[in-house]
Amino acid sequence: MQIQVNSKNTLHTGESFERWASGELHESLSRFKGDITRIEVHMSDENSDKAGLEQKRCVMEARLRLPHHEPLAVNHNAPNQDLAFRGASDKLKRVLDHTLGKLRDHHRDRETIRHEPAPESGAT
Repeated sequence: MQIQVNSKNTLHTGESFERWASGELHESLSRFKGDITRIEVHMSDENSDKAGLEQKRCVMEARLRLPHHEPLAVNHNAPNQDLAFRGASDKLKRVLDHTLGKLRDHHRDRETIRHEPAPESGAT
């Protein structure tokens, strides 16, 4: 699972933030590592020239190993980049749980309750 952290010019994340973010995602999403090829993290400051309550934005996009499946994307706004990252990470985990859970349930081999009874032996 590759993790790429990007930021716009208005928000300088730095190498230490990128290492921390990568470690956090590897740890929190480790159970999905076989299902994900890449996660892209985009950090930005929505109101770089103005003061505001929720000005930091984190967008995360996960690309799955499944053929023909669109990437999953979430975003979160918060007062600082740490909270924005953590909020988006929590949302991504829930979306992955939901999406991959539905796919696994759909493809699970199980008998249907709607089947015809087996023919009795010796019937004429």
